[in-house]
Amino acid sequence: MTTIDGKEKEIRAVVIGCGGRMGKGIIQVLSKTKGIRLVAGAERKGSSFIGRDLGEVAGIGITNTPISDNLGNIISHGDVLIDFTKPEATMANVEIAALNKKDMVIGTTGLSQHQIDQIKKHSKDIRIVQSPNMSVGVNVLFQLVEDAALALGGNYDIEIIEAHHRHKKDAPSGTALKIAEILAHATKRELDKVAVYGRKGITGERRKEEIGIHVIRGGDIAGDHTIAFCGEGERVQLTHIAHNRNIFAQGAVLAALWLFDKNPGLYNMRDVIGLK
Repeated sequence: MTTIDGKEKEIRAVVIGCGGRMGKGIIQVLSKTKGIRLVAGAERKGSSFIGRDLGEVAGIGITNTPISDNLGNIISHGDVLIDFTKPEATMANVEIAALNKKDMVIGTTGLSQHQIDQIKKHSKDIRIVQSPNMSVGVNVLFQLVEDAALALGGNYDIEIIEAHHRHKKDAPSGTALKIAEILAHATKRELDKVAVYGRKGITGERRKEEIGIHVIRGGDIAGDHTIAFCGEGERVQLTHIAHNRNIFAQGAVLAALWLFDKNPGLYNMRDVIGLK
């Protein structure tokens, strides 16, 4: 149980995108976590998962809970929505959540700044944790990247290399873009002006202020991110390697548990794990 205002409460979770790789992983983590339980799942209209048993699809056994294609019909069952879908779907879902005063954990990647601004607007009414990466380790990496950039960034060339599985649809990853934003802010640069997405041909000498961002896609790579600070005579590298997607699911469930004694607002995983 989760203690809220001195009372024990079991948080009820609705998983959106429950038939996807992340959705199934989140359901598996929920089934093993105390204080929170799965009550409903939603998928896009036309999905082959509609009507099938939620637990059976996720591999946790029969739950007698059919997967729905209408979030509005099931949202009243839950306290928090966990959403790892696509930007357009997430934006529709956050509107429904705000109307129904339900909190959200958003792990969707590829969100535009305008979409993030809209999420922030809705967070005036509900509690939202939004992060491009729910891994505790990656969010520690964000902090280390910022510290390193403040110490080294002005005199060292900065490059980001990220690798993911062949099925990933967005590039660069949301995590790599978040790292680039942290680096640009720490070194007082405008990312739109200094980001270089791969290189080809006669590019000329590297500009000092560039932040290089490079993408690898292949196989079943869960997620690798390396940040290299390259100086004269030495190189400092920070690397995070995800061995599987469980770390993202575990972080999402941790965020859902963390939300319930907080005020309405927009939070990130660094808030959840106590890093500033």
